[in-house]
Amino acid sequence: MSAPVKTADAYRLPTNVKPTHYDVTIRTDLEKEAFEGIVKIQIEVKEATATITLNAAAELQLSPATLYVSSSSQPITLSQASFDAGTQRVAYALPEELPANTKAELHVGFVGKLTDSMVGYYKSSSPGGIYALTQFEPTDARRAIPCWDEPLLKATFAVTMISRKGTISLCNTAAVEEVPKPDALTEALYAGIKEGEWVATRFATTPPMSTYLLAFANGNFEYLESNYVSPLSGKTRPLRIYATKDLIGQAKFCLEVTERAVPVYEKVFDVEFPLSKLDTLVAHDFDAGAMENWGLITGRTSAMLVDPNSLDLQRKMRVAGTQSHEIAHMWFGDITTMAWWDNLYLNEGFATVMGESIILNKLFPEWRVNSQFINDNLNQALRLDAKLSSHPIEVDVPDANQINQIFDTLSYAKAASVLRMLSEYVGEDKFLKGVSIYLKKHLFANSVSRNLWEGVAEATGRDIPKLMDPWVSKMGFPVLSVKETTDSIVVRQDRFLEDGPAKPEDNETIWTVPLSILSYKDDKPLRDNSAVLDTREATFKIDTSKPFKLNAETTGVYRVLYEPERLAAIANEAAKPDSIFSLNDRIGLVHDAMALAKSGHLKISAALTLVDALRDDEENLVWEGISDNLGIVRGTWWENQSVVDGLDAFRRALFGPLVRRLGFEYSGSDSAATTQLRTIAIKQAASAKDEEVVKVLLDRFKKFAAGDEKILSGDLYTTACVTAVKHGGQEGYDAVYKIFESRHPVASLHIASIVGLGAAKDSKLLDRTFDAALNKARAQDVLYFFSGLSQNIDARRPLRDFFEKNYDTLYDKFATTFTTKYLVSMTYSGFSSQTDLEHADRFFEGKDISKYNMSLAQAQDSVRSKIRWIERSTDDITQWLEQWQKTGTKL
Repeated sequence: MSAPVKTADAYRLPTNVKPTHYDVTIRTDLEKEAFEGIVKIQIEVKEATATITLNAAAELQLSPATLYVSSSSQPITLSQASFDAGTQRVAYALPEELPANTKAELHVGFVGKLTDSMVGYYKSSSPGGIYALTQFEPTDARRAIPCWDEPLLKATFAVTMISRKGTISLCNTAAVEEVPKPDALTEALYAGIKEGEWVATRFATTPPMSTYLLAFANGNFEYLESNYVSPLSGKTRPLRIYATKDLIGQAKFCLEVTERAVPVYEKVFDVEFPLSKLDTLVAHDFDAGAMENWGLITGRTSAMLVDPNSLDLQRKMRVAGTQSHEIAHMWFGDITTMAWWDNLYLNEGFATVMGESIILNKLFPEWRVNSQFINDNLNQALRLDAKLSSHPIEVDVPDANQINQIFDTLSYAKAASVLRMLSEYVGEDKFLKGVSIYLKKHLFANSVSRNLWEGVAEATGRDIPKLMDPWVSKMGFPVLSVKETTDSIVVRQDRFLEDGPAKPEDNETIWTVPLSILSYKDDKPLRDNSAVLDTREATFKIDTSKPFKLNAETTGVYRVLYEPERLAAIANEAAKPDSIFSLNDRIGLVHDAMALAKSGHLKISAALTLVDALRDDEENLVWEGISDNLGIVRGTWWENQSVVDGLDAFRRALFGPLVRRLGFEYSGSDSAATTQLRTIAIKQAASAKDEEVVKVLLDRFKKFAAGDEKILSGDLYTTACVTAVKHGGQEGYDAVYKIFESRHPVASLHIASIVGLGAAKDSKLLDRTFDAALNKARAQDVLYFFSGLSQNIDARRPLRDFFEKNYDTLYDKFATTFTTKYLVSMTYSGFSSQTDLEHADRFFEGKDISKYNMSLAQAQDSVRSKIRWIERSTDDITQWLEQWQKTGTKL
């Protein structure tokens, strides 16, 4: 007999009581690794009730609660409470029903431990000792204080932190001079204040906000400081980056990005930053990349720090993108917040497109982040969304226990790509005007998708809800098939799936598709942004005797399938120095061709021929797309040595000449494009076992390990460490292990050493890597071990054995974090045989997979698609590689 299906109401707090203000006093004892506190919550009774229900996690010990009703002089002691571990709720039974419109104040004491869980109020460690910080998104504020832990239930917060003298306490808002005097309830928390052993810090009351954005921290922090002048009001606001002493020297670049970005956001949104300061705290132990706590951004070292002594463009781009993303949230997410987690994409998709593309392009135009977006976001989104196990951007998640799973590529990258498509279709200026209208209408409130579409519709005069609804409410995206006559093209849309044409039951959605047709008119190239396909099939008049292309600038969230002759003509045109096809067009062509080859719409030989035709391209972002896709092909046929050898030879022929032209020396005077192309070329040539490149890298790494830190650019740390472990024998492995063991303060080098250790081929060295991952790594770094190991085809099955042997340990450690789903995905998605598919089915049979069922299904779909691709295309790829090796030239 199956369990009854729960309705959404079963997972949500009752709506009969609403919090309006929290007064939190919390005492942090870093020596005892514990905290305790009192919360006074002002509530309004919306409907008559005899029960007050709110969230609290099992590990938080609660004292008996007291209720002060405004209409009564006698407090009510609420000693009778029931706790539901599944929903993390505590329910207080009242002696008599409270009528609607009653106002009251609930007082609850609490005690908790500072663990290394990376959720709730937790501890992190540095060479100078431990410190404490919070991570509450999505549902972990309840691990620190009892509260109404749902985004819709906004309230104001006034926090007082009591901590040992000599430490620094931080919160969302600035500290205020006046500290409230202890009352009978909080007196015990103030013990030691008079003796000077402890200090109390009171912070200004916040605007209304959701509990997941509350943040506080305590520790031995240092800071760098700057400020900005509001372009809207002329006010000067302080900006600080906090970190421990060992890290603070690497925080300057992040502070500079903050200083430049905040005023740009104010002007774009036409809404002033509403808090009196903006801080950022860098953490040694952090589960996510970074977190947009209002006024107190937090993040891991790799997302916030740049070594000022090393040229490391990749790291600078990562830090700038991350910080700009989090600053976007100060408006989009913090001021205006989604009503429930099914609209998470409103937060994350928007912060991605604004923070990592639109605004970042204004700050660093030389990085061409709008083009980089195609590789980093659009294509990654299309890959995941091409699976049957995908989900709509706006996804139903009634159960809070499932929320962690939707912090994925679809909520971030696909949502961002859809918003980018909308921005390109209506024009960026009008799009941003619509966003400003939306924000102003929902200041300090909650919103849903419709509210954003209404704002953009008001700014543009267009029917935005009709355009956008299928893109956010339906799963998947279309492939546009193009047939042509002498004076027109016939375009048809069908759902695209990675392993073949969609079945009728999976092909019901009709999207409204901006076609963005680039063609010739009067002998001049013209981009038509008005053409839209909103039926299954339609005809469009263009001159097919000249070059043309759909999805000009690769702004649409779809693939395009041309007839073979047209694809060949497009490839020839794209290879010309004066081609009408832009950088963005060529990036998109590479990704489309490979994806269509994987799905069986196109022969893989045709996709490889397109790549070969682009071998003279000078743009790093085209080469990044090529290297990414060739890696996927190699990773699919990883157990076919003949194909692997042929692909490695092809990669050496493509990337080796680039290395020999660009060399190994990095200079601050190089353009960003040159720096990135050099990094890509060296990485790919080394991976393909180019003997000369491997020899140079081994020599340089040996000198680097001996103390010559200038011999390696930060951009090459990972490639050098991987090469040292892969080709440097025991000596190379030991040198990389020594870097890992030192816990090097430069995050990019520390992570490079971890990824490098995963490249070992020898089983004894792999065992040593596994031991380091399980017993010596910080919790936040375990996923880097899995990343390195999963990229090593010799380690795929040993990694799976390791995961399954230590499953219980890993699950217990990471079940409450985002990490679990990544470990599952990296362990199981790399396989390509039916035997491995069945192995996973057997292992997970009977296990509770509710924390990662989406990631597991997506990993299994990846395996199935590779099985189909191998069955369909092995003869084709083998013949193409044999022919290429015979000619040694373009095919």
